[in-house]
Amino acid sequence: MSKMLLILLLFLLSLISSTTGEIKTLTINSDSRPMILFEKFGFTHTGHVAISVSSVLVTSSLNAPNPDASRLGFFLLSEESLLQVLLEIQQNPHFCVLDSHYIQHLFTFSDLSPPPLSRFNRSYPASSPNEYSLFFSNCAPETRVSMNVRTEIYNLDSDGSKDYLSAGQTQLPSLYTFFSIFYLGFLVYWIYVCYTNKRSVQRIHLLMAGLLLFKALNLICAAEDKHFVKVTGTPHGWDVLFYIFQFIRVVLLFTVIVLIGTGWSFLKPFLQEREKKVLMIVIPLQVLANIASVVIGETGPFIKDWVTWNQVFLLVDIICCCAIIFPIVWSIRSLRETSKTDGKAARNLAKLTLFRQFYIVVIGYLYFTRIVVFALRTIAAYKYQWVSNAAEETASLAFYLVIFYMFRPVEKNEYFILDEEDEEAAELALRDEEFEL
Repeated sequence: MSKMLLILLLFLLSLISSTTGEIKTLTINSDSRPMILFEKFGFTHTGHVAISVSSVLVTSSLNAPNPDASRLGFFLLSEESLLQVLLEIQQNPHFCVLDSHYIQHLFTFSDLSPPPLSRFNRSYPASSPNEYSLFFSNCAPETRVSMNVRTEIYNLDSDGSKDYLSAGQTQLPSLYTFFSIFYLGFLVYWIYVCYTNKRSVQRIHLLMAGLLLFKALNLICAAEDKHFVKVTGTPHGWDVLFYIFQFIRVVLLFTVIVLIGTGWSFLKPFLQEREKKVLMIVIPLQVLANIASVVIGETGPFIKDWVTWNQVFLLVDIICCCAIIFPIVWSIRSLRETSKTDGKAARNLAKLTLFRQFYIVVIGYLYFTRIVVFALRTIAAYKYQWVSNAAEETASLAFYLVIFYMFRPVEKNEYFILDEEDEEAAELALRDEEFEL
């Protein structure tokens, strides 16, 4: 059983992206796991990891009354050595990772000061530039460990200052600042468009303005969060604001997509019962998704339920992405049915074209941000982890630009221009199966 847990943990390690090297103080209580992952960090040639453990208590069952202290300890494992360690575990069911030649040993419990203090404090340089994971291994059978752990992982800049962001994330403060400025400019322009087209402004346009505002605020807080972590090792409260604005922004985003998909405000002033149910499903699920996001971001892989929270976040996100597609499909089908009876073929063709394009844009956005970005995050070298963040923000910006242009408040929207000469051609087009999904 322990062997399978080790293999599963090391496999999941390969899918986890680098975290920030914040100064963290953690408490482990009566934990029997054979391996505990604390951090994954990209080191430069000046990388260091400082570990302080205190209040260490090892308890064992009656079958193993005297656990060997050298069988419990901390080590660093690089990405290149991961497969080698997996092979060693598969070849020998009783293999202890601390005996591997592919890890960078830090210390074992045999190096602790004598009880009752039972503590250890030391800083280690990274053996070479690479992405390493900090592990605690418990190879003593039937033992449980309790301890307080303080980790401080960083790279040194050329001026000797500490950089607590992973080597692939040190560009994130500048990246988020750039996009936040762009969104603020976008918001100003959107307000100008709404002001110059007052007669065409609908309630959905006000919600879209709110979405831009909270997207900008979310990015500003993300930039400040990463900046303070980079410089001091702690976010100084910016992480709280980040999660608050992220929650509002995500809920607004899904709400706006659902409302546009239903045609609310600019095609009809009300929501049907099934459309209300979609919102009643999506919004509570987004609350759960954001709770999972906070747990994942603020704790780390060392907690026992960390993998479960990741699975919850992924499942909820998939459900929400599927749910927001239904209103668009319903609107397209409703327009097709209406076009057969109301005699306004040209207008209905324009609306169908608009909603079909909206459907394609939403699917493309969800596919890119959920699948392509994950693939980039997985395959990119640790020094270029910021590329996946840049790709995600670029795709989001492109999505916002396209959607806001398609549904901008103008008196004569090009999608709804009527031309009597094209009425017959529009009727023929509507009979085509082109708009079937």
